[in-house]
Amino acid sequence: MGYTFRFQKILELKENAKEQSLADYNRSVSDFEAAAEKLYDSMKKKETLEENTKDQLRRGMPIQEIRHYQLFITNLDKAIEHYQKLVMISRRRMNEKQEILMESNSEVKKFEKMKEQHAETSMELDKQNDLKSMDDLSIRSFMFKGI
Repeated sequence: MGYTFRFQKILELKENAKEQSLADYNRSVSDFEAAAEKLYDSMKKKETLEENTKDQLRRGMPIQEIRHYQLFITNLDKAIEHYQKLVMISRRRMNEKQEILMESNSEVKKFEKMKEQHAETSMELDKQNDLKSMDDLSIRSFMFKGI
């Protein structure tokens, strides 16, 4: 008869929950990275635009282009503000998913430790039973031969 852990189903459920938590965490990390990249791209565009505009202002620039530049900078500032909020929200979600993953991981480890301890106890009990059986057999054998 093989060893069976009495909480095997629960362990399997906890492992499935852990895998789901890991997938959720990985998704939240990729969302965070995407938002951070968009923020970085917007800030880089603004920086490049400001440098180009400074060069053009030194050379002379028509008023219409200055207005166009200011409008574009305003829109970039709004986009940057939006992406900053998105990054903060994504970071918060990522941290929440990480906490859930850590909890799931610790629960799985608890059940694995219980399984390990239960297996050791079961093996020790089997050894004791085998020794007891061997003692009984040797006593019976001695008694049979002795008579």
